[in-house]
Amino acid sequence: MNLALLFDEDFVAQDRAVLQGRRFEHIKSVLGTSIGDHLPVGRVNGQIGLGEVVALTDSEVELVVLLDQQPPPPLPLTLILAMPRPKMFRRILQTSSTLGIKDIWLVNSYKVEKSFWQTPWLSDDNLRENLTLGLEQAKDTAMPNVHIRKLFKPFVEDELPALLKGKQALVAHPGTSTPCPTHLNRPTALCIGPEGGFTPYEVGKLEEAGCQSVHLGPRILRVETAVPVLVSRLFDACL
Repeated sequence: MNLALLFDEDFVAQDRAVLQGRRFEHIKSVLGTSIGDHLPVGRVNGQIGLGEVVALTDSEVELVVLLDQQPPPPLPLTLILAMPRPKMFRRILQTSSTLGIKDIWLVNSYKVEKSFWQTPWLSDDNLRENLTLGLEQAKDTAMPNVHIRKLFKPFVEDELPALLKGKQALVAHPGTSTPCPTHLNRPTALCIGPEGGFTPYEVGKLEEAGCQSVHLGPRILRVETAVPVLVSRLFDACL
C-alpha cells in the first residue's frame, strides 16, 4: 500500500480520519507506524497529501490529513473486457485500476461461461475493494467506474456506437493484419475478448460498431497479460 485511500465515512472531522481493518493492519504491522509519523494519503475522487498519526490503538489509527496535491492524470481509455475467469478477474481489475483506467465495461461473449457471472467478486463491495487496492498501489484517488453488460448483441448494437464516438476504437484479435498502434495518447476504446478470443461473429459486430481489429504479434497471451501489454503499448504515460 503506497497510499492510504480515505473514504468519506472515514472522516470524523474535516481534517481527521480514523482507519480500521485492512488499512489499519497495514499501517501498524507492515509500515510499523508510530504516533507522530507521516504517511501518504488521498481522499477518494479528491486530492492526495500526507496524514500524521495522532492516535494509535489495537484496532484503529487516527490521522490528521493535509490534502494539497492532485492525483496522477487518468488514461484516456475505455476498456471493454469480456468477463474473465473469476480466478484472474481480481488481478485484472487491480491492474486496470493501477494503470489509470477509469472506464471499464464487462461484457458477455460466446466463450464466457455463464458461471463467471455468478462470482462474488462482482458485488459492489468486492469491486470497490479491488479497485481500491489498485489505486493504493499507484498512489491514485480517482475511483474507476465499472459497467456490467450480460448481453453482447444489445450492448454492441445499442450502446457501443455512442460509447465509441470521438475515440479511436480497437479490438485486440490475433490473426488480423494490422499491428496494434503505439503512442496514441488520445481518447481510445479497447475491446479485449475472453480466453480463446472473440468469435468471428463477435469481431464482425464490433467492427460494424466502429472498431478496428489489431494484433500484438503471433503469440497468444492470457487476458491478464494482454491488458497491461496492450495498454502500455498504446499510451506513453505507461512507459
